[in-house]
Amino acid sequence: MSRVCSESSIVKRTSVLPLVLLALLIVAGSVHAAAAPGAGAAPAVTIYFNGSCHDCVPYLNHELVPLLRELGAGEIVRRDYILDRRYRKELVERSEALGIPPQLQGHMTIFIGDRIVLQGHVPSGIIRDLFSPELAGKFKRIVVLQDRMSGHGEAPKDYTVWAPGGAMKVYRLAEPIGTYLATLAPSAAGGLPAPAVQTPLAARSGAGFALMVLGAGLLDGINPCAFAVLLLFVAFLFTLQRSRADLLAFGFTYIGAIYLTYFGIGIGLLKVFQLGAPHLMAKIGAGLMIALGLVNIKDFFWYGIGPSLTLPKVGGAARDRWMRKATLPATAVVGFLVGVCEFPCTGGIYVGILGLLSAQTSFWNGLAYLAIYNVMFVLPLVALLLVIGNRRVIGQFSRWMATNKRQLRLGQGLVMIAIGAIILLWFV
Repeated sequence: MSRVCSESSIVKRTSVLPLVLLALLIVAGSVHAAAAPGAGAAPAVTIYFNGSCHDCVPYLNHELVPLLRELGAGEIVRRDYILDRRYRKELVERSEALGIPPQLQGHMTIFIGDRIVLQGHVPSGIIRDLFSPELAGKFKRIVVLQDRMSGHGEAPKDYTVWAPGGAMKVYRLAEPIGTYLATLAPSAAGGLPAPAVQTPLAARSGAGFALMVLGAGLLDGINPCAFAVLLLFVAFLFTLQRSRADLLAFGFTYIGAIYLTYFGIGIGLLKVFQLGAPHLMAKIGAGLMIALGLVNIKDFFWYGIGPSLTLPKVGGAARDRWMRKATLPATAVVGFLVGVCEFPCTGGIYVGILGLLSAQTSFWNGLAYLAIYNVMFVLPLVALLLVIGNRRVIGQFSRWMATNKRQLRLGQGLVMIAIGAIILLWFV
């Protein structure tokens, strides 16, 4: 009897052994699949969004997150970059590290691992295709942008896609993402160039971005408003028989006060712009720059008809009263008053650039740009101060300004429109 039981036990163990081995193979295969990169992995998802966006939250709750869970995505983390400003900086740094071009950065960014980056409200069909095994091996990293919200005005019609090493292309929404992937060379599909190391002044789009910001600052400083007040102030000092050393001391105090005032205005506006939807503010700023550029062009042909960009009369009496005191502290007050009062005249370019910085940089990088922008803004005043050493030069320059004021407005208006268009087309 014991022998029969023993044989029966051996048979049972023998029959169970293949099942155990099969289970171990399945577990090992599952572990290998989970560890393998690419389509077999369950990528973590990080969503950077604006919690005050009325269309974004429903899209996340009812469309995007359920779809990602259905497709087998891993942990999904949401980060409101308006509620917590640290997330805005984190988003900027992560986008820079992956080399995502500024023109492909939307109002909401979804990182699916480091391979798939969705910008804005990307259609569900495109997201499904990117998760499909047939297409997953055809790209190393891909960025898809569809930044228009269907609930606002005209419905979206197209999307933009880019993979490092390939071209950036725009397709109609009905066009499958596979059309773009078929255009990628094997090198673009199988490997990534190392992200470029960027300096603080070229953090988002290279030297071209920095040159545009600094060039705009220089253009902003070449305006009749600031020149007129400086000439008035220097002419007043000549009437007091001041030495050239005193003239320079008063002049640099005046220019320094303008710099600090304009810089302070810029810091405040940059904070306000980054509290809202940065890309929307950039578009509004660029639109305002274009509108004010048209006002300048209008002044070339029909000066005195309709609105003009001139120094407001408000504060003029206070400015003249402080100017007559002819002391360094009073000069600083004059510079402050001029900085505040000339903002309506010169602020069109400033607001456009501030909107761009709010959308394309972190606050601290934007602050660095802002500081140097304002150096460029006062640079023409510094140059003017250094060359006006006598009354004859002041008189000649004043007459030249009066003769060429309309041409200056025309040139400034044309460049303002060009910069605004560049911001709208390439940066937001």
